[in-house]
Order: sequence, then C-alpha cells, then structure tokens
Amino acid sequence: MAVNILENKVAIVTGGTRGIGKAIAERLLDEKARVAICGTRQKSVDEIVRVLSAKGDVFGMAADISRIEEVRQFIAGVQRRFNTVHILINNAGTGAFASVAETAPETWDAVIGVNLTGVYYCCHEILPIFLRAGGGDVVNIGSLAGTTAFAGGAAYNASKFGLIGFSEAMMLDYRHHGVRVSLVLPGSVNTEFGRRSATAGHSETDSQDKNNWKIAPEEIAETVVNLLQMPPRTTVSRVEVRPSRPAGKT
Repeated sequence: MAVNILENKVAIVTGGTRGIGKAIAERLLDEKARVAICGTRQKSVDEIVRVLSAKGDVFGMAADISRIEEVRQFIAGVQRRFNTVHILINNAGTGAFASVAETAPETWDAVIGVNLTGVYYCCHEILPIFLRAGGGDVVNIGSLAGTTAFAGGAAYNASKFGLIGFSEAMMLDYRHHGVRVSLVLPGSVNTEFGRRSATAGHSETDSQDKNNWKIAPEEIAETVVNLLQMPPRTTVSRVEVRPSRPAGKT
C-alpha cells in the first residue's frame, strides 16, 4: 500500500479564503493534511473554515501578512492548535496596476508589503520551527509576471521579480538543513484576481463570461501537492504553469 506522506502534516496556507489559496487548502485536506489558513477578514476566514471543516481538520485566523506582529500571532495560533508546522504555502497576494507616476507611494508599499515583505515575514517566523524539526517545505506562489514585465505593472512586477530572487536565495541558504523551497509561477488563472489583472496591462484579452482558457485554481493546487510529494532528496525549485491555449491565439 502506498504511503500518504502528507497525512497528518500541518500546512499553513496564507490567503486561503478564496482562489488559489482555497483550492490548495482543499487539496491538502483531501490528502489528509491538517491545514491552517489566514485571510485579512475574520468573517471570511470563519466562513471558509466552516466549509472546509467537512473535509478535515482546519484552523483559521485573520492576519495581514504585511504586518510582522500579525504573522507572529497567526503562527503562534497555529502552533497552539497543532503543536508544530511542516509546510508553509505563501499564497497571499495583491495587485495594483498603474504607471509609475500614477502609483501612489502607499499603493507601492501595500503591494510590496504583501507580495514580497509578507513572504519574508512568514518564512522568517517559520524557519526556527523547521530547523528545530530538521526540515520542512516552503512553496511560494509567484507569477509569470515575475519573469516578464508589462506596462502598468511596476509595483506588481517588482514584487514578483523580487519573490523569485528571494525564493532562490532561501533555497540555497537552507537546502542542507532539510528545508525545501519551491516556487510556482502561474500564468493567467481563472480567479477574481486573475480577471481583474488581465484587464490592467496584460496583453491577453478577457471577459467575464469567457475564461475557460485560463488555468483552474485546482490545477495550481495539484501542482503544489505534486511538489510536496516529491522524495525528500529532490527539490523542484521552480515550476512555470501556463494556459495551453491562451485567448487570442490559434
């Protein structure tokens, strides 16, 4: 009988109340992992926890990952509930799309704060737990916007380009300590965020009723689970996930 290596593992999923994060949380619960999610609003977190509880053991807490104290409180809450953490999925993200002159400083700070600094905060706080345990898995959800810039994407592109460098450096820092760091770079995903961002600078056209060409959130979740199920001796450091047939192409 095959061994389910994710069973009873404790996984944190940031931004787990909708879209890719919710799909990842659901897929991990299917694998019998225990899951902790955070989102910025407690009401939304509570609603999703009620839904996901039908699948397994799930915990949720409101936390803005761009604030270090809220990250610390969240991770402390996860430890109180589950005693440890084995997996960190950095999925929470935000976007704002405008030219540099039209991007307000507070908007820049908000995008970098969640998409890059927030990932650093979560990793910084989880690493002592992983190092004491002899290892752990980190999967950062980035974007192909981290490899290809687009007009109006200065803040978003910068955050996602930076995430690639951060992830690769962290992988090198801790690969000999049993910590695997993987980066998933999706293209257009059929989420509320994906529909908004596609009309704010990407070349791919979009409409509310024609999104079947986009990647489903569940497909990104499957990619994440596949990474976590790799043998311990193997790290898949980067995966690019693209729509097979983008809109406007023949």
